[in-house]
Amino acid sequence: MQRSVTMDKNAPIGVFDSGVGGLTVAREIMRQMPQERIIYFGDTARLPYGSKSQDTILRYSRQIIRFLMTKQVKSIVIACNTASAYALDTVEKEFDIPIIGVIRAGAKTAVHATRNGKIGVIGTEGTISSGIYTDVMKQMKPDIEVTGKSCPLFVPLVEEGLLHDSVTDEIASRYLSVLKGRFIDTLVLGCTHYPLIRSTLGRLMGEQVTLVNPAYETAIELKELLDSQGLTCDEKGEHKGEKYEFYVSDLAEKFTAFATSILPNEVKETKMLQVEDY
Repeated sequence: MQRSVTMDKNAPIGVFDSGVGGLTVAREIMRQMPQERIIYFGDTARLPYGSKSQDTILRYSRQIIRFLMTKQVKSIVIACNTASAYALDTVEKEFDIPIIGVIRAGAKTAVHATRNGKIGVIGTEGTISSGIYTDVMKQMKPDIEVTGKSCPLFVPLVEEGLLHDSVTDEIASRYLSVLKGRFIDTLVLGCTHYPLIRSTLGRLMGEQVTLVNPAYETAIELKELLDSQGLTCDEKGEHKGEKYEFYVSDLAEKFTAFATSILPNEVKETKMLQVEDY
């Protein structure tokens, strides 16, 4: 899309997700582009996204993007697989700003990583039923075999902080048994919440299975995008206020407590927002 608006390269990057999962993407952006500012929005009042319709997710995404635009962001990362699957193609045409999702980066990494051509994808019901990972990976390598498995309970477990709990172990074991029977050698963590239970998933799948975390590759894709459009932050750029700002639609204190465990020292305050107003 041709940009009719001149962007400020020292403006912040907008990142959004249904909750805390997108912080795994924000963390990678911070690591790879430490000079960049970030405005993060977690839609904690309306999660999980994975069980909702495409129309609903599109409406939510538009509201959040309109809010982020009021913060004069220079680009937006949809740090949610469900919203990337359901809304990205539409909103990137509607808004005059670079917008990327998390799916293409993860798919590309998985296709390059597999040795036997058998790839598993775990995600929300929305992401898996959309078939988007299968479509994107088969465009890259038509003979690839992709097995998708929806894991709807993972997001609530992560949001409750049950990262190393026997309940999470039991549920993960049930979900993953299908994939183990398909002899996959690569597993895409197709929801930004899932890297937070990576140790459990890795232990259950075994060391012969490569786990793909799209957050890392998404940050690389964003860096390349900003470089290509001359939007990389000039490190000498001056700005007022916090380098990283966090907003949620509900439960700000709970979000802050959890976010601090993912991003120590970076989450000073989380502000509440009525995102339906946008």
